[in-house]
Amino acid sequence: MRERPNQWNGAAGASVDFWGVVRALEDGREISGIEYEAHEKMAQHQLETIAGEARRKFALEEVVLEHRIGFVAAGEASLFLRVASAHRGAAFEASAWIVAELKKKVPIWKKPFFVRQKSPAARS
Repeated sequence: MRERPNQWNGAAGASVDFWGVVRALEDGREISGIEYEAHEKMAQHQLETIAGEARRKFALEEVVLEHRIGFVAAGEASLFLRVASAHRGAAFEASAWIVAELKKKVPIWKKPFFVRQKSPAARS
């Protein structure tokens, strides 16, 4: 996953980073993490389509959209989104729109591993 850039996009007056982090509780039960599965080519295509649509819809300077696949431990990031635009309003609005579209359209499935259940890493 990404880090803060050393240099910002010169055309943008606003940059918003969003990190989707695996929570320690799922449906009120403690989890060790989540296993994410995807049809990777389809998922990547949808991520690129959403990013492109957001660039046009919100006149964005930059969109970086990454989602991890495989086991992600509680407390770690599974999603990273960076949006840069001329103004903060568009950056915040675009960020919310992108996450909502991702959840609706990208074929990524999640399976939580409850604390009493062995994670894929622990089974190896």
